[in-house]
This record gives sequence, C-alpha cells and structure tokens, in this order.
Amino acid sequence: MRLLALDPGLRNTGFAVLEKNGANVHAVRYGVIRNRADLSMPGCLVAIHEQIGELVRACNPEICAVEGVIYAQNTRTAITLGAARGAAILAAAAYGLQVYEYTPKRVKQAVVGNGSAQKTQVAFMVRVMLGLTETPPADAADAIAIGLTHFQMHASPVALPQPL
Repeated sequence: MRLLALDPGLRNTGFAVLEKNGANVHAVRYGVIRNRADLSMPGCLVAIHEQIGELVRACNPEICAVEGVIYAQNTRTAITLGAARGAAILAAAAYGLQVYEYTPKRVKQAVVGNGSAQKTQVAFMVRVMLGLTETPPADAADAIAIGLTHFQMHASPVALPQPL
C-alpha cells in the first residue's frame, strides 16, 4: 500500500509518501511544502493544492492520511489552519484518494507511546522506525508519523477509522 500523509499548515505543509510491503514500511519521498512569507493566504492555498497534486501524480499513492483538527485558542489561527487543511484534503480528494484523519494526540501515542510527546521525540522515533540516516524536518516528520499511525491503525481492523 502506498500512502500520502499530510501535516497541513499555511506556510509549511509537511508531506510523506510511504509504502508498506508486509510489515516493512519505507519512505518513498518526504519533505515540506514551503510558502514564502509575502505570499497571500489565497496564494498559499493554491500552492498547497498544486504541489500536493504534483506529489499525487508523481508518486501514485492509493490513500491519504492527514492530521485532524486541533484545538486552537486563537480563532484566526484555527481558520488559517482549517483553510490549509481544506486545500490539502481537496487536492487529495480531487485525485480520488480516500482521506483519513488522525488527531495529533493519537499520532504521538502511536509513534512515541505518549500523547504529549514533543516534536523532537516524534522526529527521533520516525527516524528510528524507518531507519533514516537523517532526522527529517519537523513538519515532514509529523507527516511521516501520521502515515505510520494510519498503517498501525490499518493493521487492527477493530480500530480502523472511517474515511472523511
């Protein structure tokens, strides 16, 4: 199974394309879609949509997993994050991918064993679990962790969530 995992953000959207063969998971491609600080919000959303489309065309994933909505005290931050998330989900759905979502706490529990883990702990565990030679950037590591969470949940039919 080939999966596209996304950690959406307006300025930095982490992505990972992971492939699972049996019990083995390896990273096909990962990184961060970076939008310039001077790019408008609509410009960022278009860039996220287009670059995710390019990833789907280049890597042919079968399914998509994204970070679920998080609690935000700042309404503006929540709206901005929701817009970036919407652009990412739309891009995946436009290519016919089913989209699953996982809360940040669930991802941290799955990868680190602690729902309150720090980003550095997630990045370290991702590196170890995939046998990477370098620690991925934080947003890419989060995307990888989201993908690993989906594979973990998929292994347990009782726990598999429904797609969005």
